[in-house]
Amino acid sequence: MNILVTIDSNYLHPLKVMLYSLFSHHQGDSFCIYVMQSSLRDNEINMLTNYVEEHGHQLETITVEGHHFANAPVVKHFSKEMYYRLLAYKFLPASLDRVLYLDPDILVINSIRDLYNMDISGYLYAAAYHDRTPITSINKLRLRPYNVEAYYNSGVLLLNLTEQRESISEQAIYEFVEENKKKLILPDQDILNGLYSKYIKDIDEVIYNFDARFYYYYKMKSKNKVDMDYVINHISIIHFCGKKKPWYKTYYGSFHSLYKHYERLAIEF
Repeated sequence: MNILVTIDSNYLHPLKVMLYSLFSHHQGDSFCIYVMQSSLRDNEINMLTNYVEEHGHQLETITVEGHHFANAPVVKHFSKEMYYRLLAYKFLPASLDRVLYLDPDILVINSIRDLYNMDISGYLYAAAYHDRTPITSINKLRLRPYNVEAYYNSGVLLLNLTEQRESISEQAIYEFVEENKKKLILPDQDILNGLYSKYIKDIDEVIYNFDARFYYYYKMKSKNKVDMDYVINHISIIHFCGKKKPWYKTYYGSFHSLYKHYERLAIEF
C-alpha cells in the first residue's frame, strides 16, 4: 500500500506514532511511505527512513520547491505543507494509480485494507465529511459560489492519481487561493471542497475518520451502538482533529490514554 504524508519538523513525533499504529495493524502487508516536504533536515529524513525500514517498509522523500504555494495563507496550527497533498498527482511516480493520504494526528487501530482497495473509478478522491449541521451550513455559505453540497475532511484522502492527472489543474488551484485568500479558514480543505467536492466519493466517517472530539456525539447518534467496545473492535482510524493535540501535556479527551499507549510503544521501538 502506498501512503502519503506531508509534514514539517513539528510533526515528526506524531508521524512516528501514526506510522507505528499503521504498521502494528497490518502484519504481513508492505507499505511505501511517501513524504512530501520542503524543510526537513538531512538528519530528520535519515531518522524517518531508518524508522520505517526498521519496521520492514520503505520510505521515499519528495522535496517540494519553495515557489509552490509561496503566497498561500498559513493560519492557526497549519503549515505550508498542508497544501502539498493537492499536488501529489504531479510529484508522485507516474506508475502509481492511487495513494492514501493520512494526517499525522491519526491513530490507525484496525485494518485500512478495505479503504485502500475501494473502487474509486470516476472520482478524484474518496473522503469523509463530518456532518455537524451548524458547521456544515457555515462552510456551505463561505463557499457558496462553488455550490458545495458536502464539506469533506482532508485528513484522510484516497487519491485517484490516474484521474487527477487528467482532470486537476495546478493553475486552477493557485487561482482559487488568490481569489479566496480572505475566506480560507481551513485552507487546503477549503480548496479541496471548493474545487472538487462533486468528484469525491463518500466514505464512512465513523469507521475511517472518527473525530476524537465527538465520541459522545457518535454514541448518542447511534443509540449507544458506537460505544468504546465498538470503537476498539471496528473503527479503523481515529483522527485527533482541531487545535488540541494528544501529544501536548495539556490535552484531555476520550482517547488520550489510547494515544499515550501507542506513543510509548512508537518512541521506545
